[in-house]
Amino acid sequence: MTDPKKPATRDLDENALYYHQFPRPGKLEIQAIKPLGNQRDLALAYSPGVAAPCLEIAKNPEKAADYTGRGNLVAVISNGTAVLGLGAIGPLASKPVMEGKAVLFKKFAGVDVFDIEVDERDVDRFVDAVAALEPTFGGINLEDIKAPECFMIENKLRERMSIPVFHDDQHGTAIIVAAAVRNGLELAGKRVEDAKIVASGAGAAALACLNLLVSLGAKRENIWVTDIEGVVYEGRESLMDEWKSVFAQKTDKRTLDDVIGEADVFMGLSAAGVLKPEMVAKMAAKPLILALANPNPEIMPEDALAVRDDVVMCTGRSDYPNQVNNVLCFPYMFRGALDVGATTINEEMKLAAVEAIAGLAREEPTDVVAKAYGGVTHTFGPNYLIPSPFDNRLILRIAPAVAKAAMDSGVATRPIEDFEAYMDKLNRFVFRSGLVMKPIIQQAKMDKKRVIYSDGEDERVLRAAQVVIEEGLATPILIGRPNVLKTRCERFGLKIRPGVDFECINPEDDPRYREYVDTLFSLVGRLGVTPEAARTMVRTNNTVIAAIAVHRGEADAMITGLEGRFDKHLRDISNILGRKDGVADFSTLSLLINSKGAFFLADTYVSECPCAEEIKQITKAAAQQIQRFGITPRAALLSHSNFGSRDTVTARKMRDALEMLWKECPDLEVDGEMHGDAALREEVLKRYMPHSRLSGPANLLVFPTLDASNIALNLIKAMTDALHVGPILLGTAKPAHIITPSITSRGIVNMTALSAVDAQPHPDED
Repeated sequence: MTDPKKPATRDLDENALYYHQFPRPGKLEIQAIKPLGNQRDLALAYSPGVAAPCLEIAKNPEKAADYTGRGNLVAVISNGTAVLGLGAIGPLASKPVMEGKAVLFKKFAGVDVFDIEVDERDVDRFVDAVAALEPTFGGINLEDIKAPECFMIENKLRERMSIPVFHDDQHGTAIIVAAAVRNGLELAGKRVEDAKIVASGAGAAALACLNLLVSLGAKRENIWVTDIEGVVYEGRESLMDEWKSVFAQKTDKRTLDDVIGEADVFMGLSAAGVLKPEMVAKMAAKPLILALANPNPEIMPEDALAVRDDVVMCTGRSDYPNQVNNVLCFPYMFRGALDVGATTINEEMKLAAVEAIAGLAREEPTDVVAKAYGGVTHTFGPNYLIPSPFDNRLILRIAPAVAKAAMDSGVATRPIEDFEAYMDKLNRFVFRSGLVMKPIIQQAKMDKKRVIYSDGEDERVLRAAQVVIEEGLATPILIGRPNVLKTRCERFGLKIRPGVDFECINPEDDPRYREYVDTLFSLVGRLGVTPEAARTMVRTNNTVIAAIAVHRGEADAMITGLEGRFDKHLRDISNILGRKDGVADFSTLSLLINSKGAFFLADTYVSECPCAEEIKQITKAAAQQIQRFGITPRAALLSHSNFGSRDTVTARKMRDALEMLWKECPDLEVDGEMHGDAALREEVLKRYMPHSRLSGPANLLVFPTLDASNIALNLIKAMTDALHVGPILLGTAKPAHIITPSITSRGIVNMTALSAVDAQPHPDED
């Protein structure tokens, strides 16, 4: 037996506590979105100006969506009676979970949330408390409330409130399960109307799943429910209620084993190990098994497949295909409902979400999506019944489908008049969501590469290495003294150990020392480096050691830069690894992610005053790198001149670069020379250049000089608290990146994923 409180779990607990406490407690904050910089702003925001919107709302309550944040505000509400797998731990202890749910709403769908923990178990008093909040919110997400009270609470609130009330534990799970069943049965050549469905578990989620499957066409007489007391049958008195009784069968069968025979679908929302291999053997041909107990499912996929190879599996785990995860659904359900001012979330809207999710899995993958996930083409089949939770098309399919269903069913108070404009708005959100690194991380996991860190003894590198190992992003190699690495891992509370969990290169005593010296001298002996200097460098210069390891094929990519000057690290990388064929010089690309979106800046660290030809090469290399994120690059060549308004040397240089790019890269969206506001604000761009080749705001900003790019990078970082990913070094013959001393451990994790992806083959790139 393994210890349930194993070291990995203890370490995760410690990291989670640190994550929640620092640098500020919690996971949320409230920010003003309107200026308050002077007396006039204050007069508009509060007295006396605020009276105007108040009076407009008093005359017409629907105006609240125009003048306040209510139309994009959801309450995540719990009484803490059924928190995750923790049980009835109470409302206060549930708050971290509710804050976490709020973060998911914001990140995945741009929905604002107040989490509200109510210290009340009485159904009617709880309902009174929530119903009284209707003026504040555009929707209510009930969370972690135990059955059967959750059914009663939701029903009463839906009767009393004129905004969407959605119990995600029930309906979110049900929507994903229904989509999986829809596709699983189609794949097996079966109809939902004919399918025999056996459920293990009869809690809120299980019953909601069954009810939605009935709406999808399943027959009640074909549904068999079991729980801790066995089969739900007519006349049973123990652990029965009005919701469970709907599925009671007239039968003398009493166990799961009794009813599993010839089942087309097994749906488990119960406990680990409930479904035995011998039961799987009794199921119908091409059975669909949804084993959703967490962390350990009712049967492990490998155990089911060992019995028969025609099984199609879904679990709640991320380490197996077909993960049933509520984040596939609830952010986008509310996005669509809020955007049309829905008064409820009805059956039509839920079925629309089911069809949208199921349909996305059956879609032909686009080139952009395939590139974003490592060139691997996910196609509909046993291992791809439902989309990945991080498929950025989810919001583009579910939210419009839900919005349209709300309109068609008559519950929308603000119908969308221009769906093309709505889709454009959603498309732009996708790349403002802060999830821009997800495709890179996913791609890194598909083909793990060896990444070597020159600053292996640094705490940030050690913390990053543990995350990299745990998440399967790469195989880390750390340069450092083994005793120092071991001591620091222990001091920082990390479970990883040198020589056990990761390889290390000891600069003071490595058996490859002489080989490394010979390799270095063969590369730089005619660049003024003596044999004695080469020996010293291999003992003292960790960037040199890392570059030699990559050159020799002992590592696939390298990360350096936490100590020392950027230009010195670049010199060593240039001397040892060299440039990619056809590249005149190195350049860098910096990614900044803030509330406005994801923006790439080039060249922020290398070229002091690039000529037009170099600007062209920098832009092409940057655009190629951006495509690995699954993003279509839109490049703006920036200048103090705006489309010919000035005729200076740098302005002419940017114009010349643009002409070359238009000629050599006709498919690249690029324009210039232009001011920064024209690049980022579409209305400004159209005013100056109505027929610009940019289809929207630029996401790649190319600067005329190093001064301009580096100053802009650091100003934007400081003024917007933007997350900086990079600098990403472009043009090296083999992957190498020089990070900055201010980087965090999470930043190193991001750069590791990028390095690993750089090291993967990219046959479509020149």
